[in-house]
Amino acid sequence: MLKRLFLCSILLSISATAAEKEIIGPTAVMSVEEAGLSYEARIDTGAANTSLNAFDIDIEGGSAKKMKDNVGKTIWFTTKNAKGEQKRLSAKIVKTSTVSNSQGRETRYMVALNVRFDGKSRKVNVNLRDREHMDYKLLIGRNWLKDRYIVDVAEKRIIGPVAPISIVETGLIFETRIDSGAVENSLHAVDLKIEGGVEEMELNVGKMLYFTTENEKGESHRVHARIVETSLIRNAQGSEVRYMVELNVGEPGLEYKVKVNLRDRSKMTNKFLIGRNWLQGHYLVDVSM
Repeated sequence: MLKRLFLCSILLSISATAAEKEIIGPTAVMSVEEAGLSYEARIDTGAANTSLNAFDIDIEGGSAKKMKDNVGKTIWFTTKNAKGEQKRLSAKIVKTSTVSNSQGRETRYMVALNVRFDGKSRKVNVNLRDREHMDYKLLIGRNWLKDRYIVDVAEKRIIGPVAPISIVETGLIFETRIDSGAVENSLHAVDLKIEGGVEEMELNVGKMLYFTTENEKGESHRVHARIVETSLIRNAQGSEVRYMVELNVGEPGLEYKVKVNLRDRSKMTNKFLIGRNWLQGHYLVDVSM
């Protein structure tokens, strides 16, 4: 019993800590305060330390033969972003860092710099290397991310509880209800006609289906799509079987193919409902929007 309580307390603590962290995508626009420059940064959880494009490096007072003997000295370097904007900076060398990569091993100088994102700044040790040949002149490593950020490599977008959503096959925009409680997407559909249709719904899978849909503005369109499967839906009114078709759905210009079940939603405010099968892996829902 005590072990279970201890385990539960640990899990709750981990959940609370994770909830406090912010989400960042695989790239982000960030700035180095000391340089006054902005960079399109690569977020790299595989890198222990943050790395900044730096060249024309000089050690004030001359360099010692061994790099580690320069720790504590002032280093001068030039940094440049992808726009070609550059700045000459000086900073104290706080340590050296040995990095292993596909080219082998190299030792770099590290300085402490303030890296800012989304109005928040964090001072971290940054290693200096010539990144002129690289797409990203600033690489953010684990030392900047730790305890503050969760990296979402899927680069999910944020969407509100209601959003304008396009269905390519209809040529219409729907004022759509975003429902994370629903497994599937559901579209208003009436006057369903199946080519060679029979009474038993399962036997119509694979056949072509015609239906009429209408958005909240009263604009309608006749759609032709193949039935890909049937879906058993349970709700407060009981359960019903619906046909499912594949349609290209999304924010205008960002549509992708997904399964949609068809039902008469003429009495509902929103003629299209987005469920988890469209949201998953692509969107985070912010109900306060």
